Amino acid sequence: MIVRRRAVPAVLAATVLLLTAGCSSGGGELPGARPAATTSGATAPAPGTGSAAPAKGSVEVLRTVAEGLKTPWGLAALPGGGLLVSSRDDGTVTRIDEKTGKKTELGTVSGVSPAGEGGLLGIALSPDYASDHMIYAYFTSASDNRIVRMLYDERKPAGEQLGAPDTVFKGIPKGVIHNGGRIAFGPDGMLYAGTGESGQRGLAQDRKSLGGKILRLTPDGEPAPGNPFPGSPVYSYGHRNVQGLAWDDRQRLFASEFGQDTWDELNAIKPGDDYGWPEAEGESSGTGLHNPLAQWHTDEASPSGVAYADGVIWMAGLKGRRLWRVPLRGTQAAAAPQAFLTGAYGRLRTVAPAGGGKLWLVTSNTDGRGEPKKGDDRILELRVR
Repeated sequence: MIVRRRAVPAVLAATVLLLTAGCSSGGGELPGARPAATTSGATAPAPGTGSAAPAKGSVEVLRTVAEGLKTPWGLAALPGGGLLVSSRDDGTVTRIDEKTGKKTELGTVSGVSPAGEGGLLGIALSPDYASDHMIYAYFTSASDNRIVRMLYDERKPAGEQLGAPDTVFKGIPKGVIHNGGRIAFGPDGMLYAGTGESGQRGLAQDRKSLGGKILRLTPDGEPAPGNPFPGSPVYSYGHRNVQGLAWDDRQRLFASEFGQDTWDELNAIKPGDDYGWPEAEGESSGTGLHNPLAQWHTDEASPSGVAYADGVIWMAGLKGRRLWRVPLRGTQAAAAPQAFLTGAYGRLRTVAPAGGGKLWLVTSNTDGRGEPKKGDDRILELRVR
């Protein structure tokens, strides 16, 4: 559901998530992880042009930035320094000094109703953050999933720095599972949101439903100009549960997606395309369905956040407990995916570019499915290539 309001000027979005990648002892290719083949009758990603990223890479863990986090989910890097992290279950946003690890709670987002996989999920900075100081958040309320924005006033005392949430967009189906939740401003200044089908499979193919989609909105929550279906916020459909969004240096969108029992996916997103769920999971010969550029068995991935850096998509795995490297040639995988950090830090939730060949990586061991220890959820700084 669109919440209409007065327009706020927007400029092209700056990069709001920064992610650095770190090193484990060797990157292994697993039998179940491979580039997806083009199947007759399916829509294949358009071949890329130019040189591909190197087939093999490396990850070096430089340091632990902060630890002792509880159910961390979204991450946003402030332009003047500092990282904002959302807590799914507590409904709070915390600022972390990336140099010292000091944590300062900004406040609690009112209206969050955590349950199962729902709660306070993705966060992003306004494309006009330098002037409006607005933080956007995707969260599960008592009735739906929605997107809000809040004023961040760091002059106020800790715990009171978040203004009341202003609802930008609402009506996204909620469930105990498959709430999606990743939001990001694209290079075009528009707001993109990955949603889930909330366990109701049929919603993914229903273009009138907001579930199982990637949505493209203006910063005020209107359907963005140029969307494939006039008057609709739907950008792509046939998704099961999208929790990762990233653009390459040519403004092409990539998204990660949870499979059910067999295949998780990394997709190159084309406006208006059908990504198959529930008719297909992974590669398919179905007419008109867009095949993934890479796929994994679900116990090797269960992907959440993705990030792009220097010709490579980096993908965080929850159940797979590893960081995947997928070198690109255009919108195709240039080589087999390569795994790093396997089992070393448990479940991995969010990855974001930090510039200079580095990534931020956020773990997710306190989400009810990991093995939490004291200080077990943390942010790592990585060097990657």
